[in-house]
Amino acid sequence: MAGKAAEAAKSAAKAVSGYQYPWREKLAKYKDELSKGVWGYWHLGAWKPLGLSGRHRARLRKEVLLAGEDWPYDRPRGEMRSKRKGHKCDRISAEKRANTAELMKKMPQMLLDYKKRRWEKKMKAEDAKD
Repeated sequence: MAGKAAEAAKSAAKAVSGYQYPWREKLAKYKDELSKGVWGYWHLGAWKPLGLSGRHRARLRKEVLLAGEDWPYDRPRGEMRSKRKGHKCDRISAEKRANTAELMKKMPQMLLDYKKRRWEKKMKAEDAKD
């Protein structure tokens, strides 16, 4: 009895390990369907899902990648977000501080221009009196 059970277990394990998902046939069958999009496509104003479910598509993709083949049917990835998240008030405060530092570098020249304008205005007023 124990011999038959062990033999059955061995044959089952051999059958499971020997089974390989027939990805080449599936890939050939659904090649045009996969090229239409990742989840589906628009056809005559209506959304058409793929003829292959997401679970089967993922399994097929996994088998193809494990076999060392390339999988060209994934959608192109977008760029990574370069802007960091945070509170708007913190960003505005930092911008204001940077702007203030720039203006403080220009401050001596701005004061000289202001004094010159005041002096010119004073001179025009004196000329107008005379």
